Amino acid sequence: MVPMTMPEDDTNMSRVHQGLEDASSSVRLQAVLAIGTAPDSRFIDKLIERCGVEPDFYVRDMLTWALTRHSSSMTVPKLVGELRSERAQARSQALHTLSKIGDRQAWSAITRALLTDGDDEVARSAWRAAVVLVPEGEESELAGVLTTQLGRGERETQLSLSRALVALGEVIVPTLHAAVTNRDPRVRQHAIATERLLRNPDAGFEFAIEEAKRVSVLGAAGQEG
Repeated sequence: MVPMTMPEDDTNMSRVHQGLEDASSSVRLQAVLAIGTAPDSRFIDKLIERCGVEPDFYVRDMLTWALTRHSSSMTVPKLVGELRSERAQARSQALHTLSKIGDRQAWSAITRALLTDGDDEVARSAWRAAVVLVPEGEESELAGVLTTQLGRGERETQLSLSRALVALGEVIVPTLHAAVTNRDPRVRQHAIATERLLRNPDAGFEFAIEEAKRVSVLGAAGQEG
């Protein structure tokens, strides 16, 4: 016999649902905290739905935390489904959450299309998720795709890519060496800076970029000579 849902239970669920959509970010935060503290699979769909539209960074981060508190067998398939959403934030937050869950069954869903997504936030989330989820032995292939994004975007985007590449380790060296000869100076500089970070993680990205600019200019001058 299927147990009946108690009216009080329905009231509690309704109250939490209303809290998730409240105009106040602090109320929404408390609602998500309540769900994560006492996980209930009936809220998974609503949590994922909110991920795609929630405007507040801290609430989004709490949504991810609440989802990690539920069984990955229930959350991962639904999050993977979000990767096909037309809403960039839904794709980005789903990727971020998958990286936090760390279930490698989601690896096959991290497609080249996501790794090269036109939205910087989606691409950055995909890079981070890919580095966490990549199976052993597939790091070189992933590095090959990631290096096609060298020179992309502004500082934060470039730093995210460099961090993702450095996290893969020595397997990135051959592809970085190839990128150093690229005709685009932004690609060359980003590749050199990433290699500097691999060799000296404490150097800092700004220092690595400035050094890469000098190396790139000197290299170009040498070729002209």
